[in-house]
Amino acid sequence: MADDTLARMFWSRVERGGAGPAQQFKRGGTWETLSWRQVGEAVKEVALGLIALGRRQGDAVALLSASRAEWVQADMAIFTAGCVTVPIYPSYPPDLIAYVVNDSQARTLIVEDPGQLAKALEARPKMDGLQQIVVISGYDAPQPPEMVLTWQTLRRLGRDKQAALRSTLAERLAATRPEDVATIVYTSGTTGPPKGVIQTHANHIAAVTAAGQTTPVEEGWVHLLFLPLAHSFARLESFLGPAKGLTTAFAENLDKVGENLREVRPHFICSVPRVFEKVYAKILAGVQAGSPLKKRIFHWALDVGGEVSRRQQERRPIPFGLALKHRIAHKLVFSKLHGALGGRLRWAVSGGAPLPRDIAEFFHRAGILILEGYGLTETCPVLTFNRPRHFKFGSVGQALPGVELKIAPDGEILARGPNIATRGYFKQPEATREAFEPSGWFHTGDIGHLDDEGFLFITDRKKDLIVTAGGMNIAPQNIENLLKGDPFVSQAMVYGDRRPYPVALITLNADELAKLAREQGILATDPAVLVKHPTVVERVGRIVEEKNSQLQSYARIKKFAVIPGDFTQEGGELTPTLKVKRKVVTQKYRDVLEELYR
Repeated sequence: MADDTLARMFWSRVERGGAGPAQQFKRGGTWETLSWRQVGEAVKEVALGLIALGRRQGDAVALLSASRAEWVQADMAIFTAGCVTVPIYPSYPPDLIAYVVNDSQARTLIVEDPGQLAKALEARPKMDGLQQIVVISGYDAPQPPEMVLTWQTLRRLGRDKQAALRSTLAERLAATRPEDVATIVYTSGTTGPPKGVIQTHANHIAAVTAAGQTTPVEEGWVHLLFLPLAHSFARLESFLGPAKGLTTAFAENLDKVGENLREVRPHFICSVPRVFEKVYAKILAGVQAGSPLKKRIFHWALDVGGEVSRRQQERRPIPFGLALKHRIAHKLVFSKLHGALGGRLRWAVSGGAPLPRDIAEFFHRAGILILEGYGLTETCPVLTFNRPRHFKFGSVGQALPGVELKIAPDGEILARGPNIATRGYFKQPEATREAFEPSGWFHTGDIGHLDDEGFLFITDRKKDLIVTAGGMNIAPQNIENLLKGDPFVSQAMVYGDRRPYPVALITLNADELAKLAREQGILATDPAVLVKHPTVVERVGRIVEEKNSQLQSYARIKKFAVIPGDFTQEGGELTPTLKVKRKVVTQKYRDVLEELYR
């Protein structure tokens, strides 16, 4: 049987992988490994359990959990049962959980733990169509199970019903077609309620196939998955496991990623820029705190790495003398960074938001290649990618095999290809017509240009472009990335649409702020007081002035305000993929912004 649906792709790997390692996770302080055969057993039992609960072909099953082994097992079980997976971000509050469950018409909701269960039960009165809630861990359900049951109970139900439902399961697996809906993914959205993107099995198989062709990975490679599986970027990463025979190791949580990298020693990782930005800031802070000799050695190593990087980008050979110096630079300086990332990282992938070019170049000087790609939920989620042997920093790479790109007269990027979810948005025909042309072209909403080699450079979001009162177009993300290039700055949001000049809201790196306060003898500890201290404001002012020197006069930040704490998901200012919700931040800091124009 062809691997033309996600379920058939998975079962084909189970058959071939057998006792080989499929999943790794940490439990009780120890890493455990599940073979493909063991993962297959869990998937089969959950799929049978869902059918026993009354789930019919095409029914929606929602998943509310952080990334973990059972998330992927549930995903494959839902596909095997002929159902549709509806991921929900674990950070969502009860009202948004109810919105997604109701809009998708999900009948079963799988939640991670008692904390997520509490939110689901709070939303329960608003979810009339919901029939069961399954809790993955940390909860003892009443016996016999009523509306709430545990993961183990669901698996046991599947085992008990195996004889009666085996033929039904086989029929569901065989009956699912590539053009059938595999999943409805609700975009986190920087504005308005989430929209459900209808993705088919064929869309995902096309994306997985193209991704595998552009980034050769080897069977048996390990990758550490730590991004939210509710986002299509991490989902594609999870599908590469069965497609290519990889071992998927699941990070304990975001705070433990550093520790887990050293333990798991992955061959590659996928991340959002924020993680690389934090590592970069930490390295620069460490260098700054070092002795003059250590600083000199670091900058010498960086210069050597820069020369090697330039030659690699131009695909020129590395002379023997330079190669020798590079080995010394690695031993003295860069080996520590490689060790912190596990020691066998071939490359890293960055997506979900723009990666500042200077950060990509810094890591490459240190011998770590970060490959930036681009796509959206509507493209499952890739359109372009930099290849390990053919890349350009500052670009998001070339189109994937099978994907066509073109730039509209207004600069918007349009795309067409088999991975694009042309079925559009669930129950939103008007939004679908607006984004998808009948000819198959999808309007990305991003502004960009293609160079003569087909590398795509993204300027900004179409709707985020600032048009000043003087009629000048400004791309805020470019300026924000410049500001975040300084380790003292944590986050930035540029504002100024229909205003005379752009201004910025800036948050600071807490460690660097504390260090400055110690060095300058500033006694204040309250962040709200500290960020207004003249020494702190003057330091930020110097950063803004330095970055302004790299901008056109009309794009320079005229005034700024330092915000005491970072923008967060909990505060509603960030999406689950850590993009700034401009509308929310603008409303929250309306008075601060107005003050900057007085």
